[in-house]
Amino acid sequence: MTGPIPPDGGSDLDQTDAPPQGQAATSASGRPAWLLFFGVAATVLILDQLSKAWVIANIVPGTAVLVVGDLVRLIHSRNDGALFGLFGTAAPVLAIASIGVLALIVGYHARSGRSPVLSVALGLLLGGAIGNLIDRIRLGYVVDWVDAGLGGVRFWTFNIGDAAISVAILLLLLLAVVPGLAGNAPGLGHKASDG
Repeated sequence: MTGPIPPDGGSDLDQTDAPPQGQAATSASGRPAWLLFFGVAATVLILDQLSKAWVIANIVPGTAVLVVGDLVRLIHSRNDGALFGLFGTAAPVLAIASIGVLALIVGYHARSGRSPVLSVALGLLLGGAIGNLIDRIRLGYVVDWVDAGLGGVRFWTFNIGDAAISVAILLLLLLAVVPGLAGNAPGLGHKASDG
């Protein structure tokens, strides 16, 4: 035996099962935040190239300038490998690979860049990658200049582009672990409710 049917013919049940109107509209009409994406990338690129130009003009290769005692130093270092000196003497191969990576970053943003956090992460990644690519093409190596550590225990020497790439990777990992930060961006673990 069933209970009485509501006067509206059961529409209360239909409304509770339906997704919120705003959510459906956002995922259907969301567009990548191109201005934010390219703005972050351009900012990283400009800061990266200006800092490297200053280092080249003012610090003799191999010498260190103390900033915070021995903890943080400026040093003019030439890295012909990848991020943090990995894969040494591979600058030409890395330059070619970087062009493909740049295309992948822009393509991924076009498909998934509906979240400000994702746009910032991908913009940081793009700006850092372009900054290091310019060095590889123009100089045959990447200029690294931030040297941090205690005494003989030092972190890899890096630059603003490397730092931006590292922050981008951390943000992308965070988005993978906490997909709610990405909003409705597809491809980052966001799943529509099955009801």
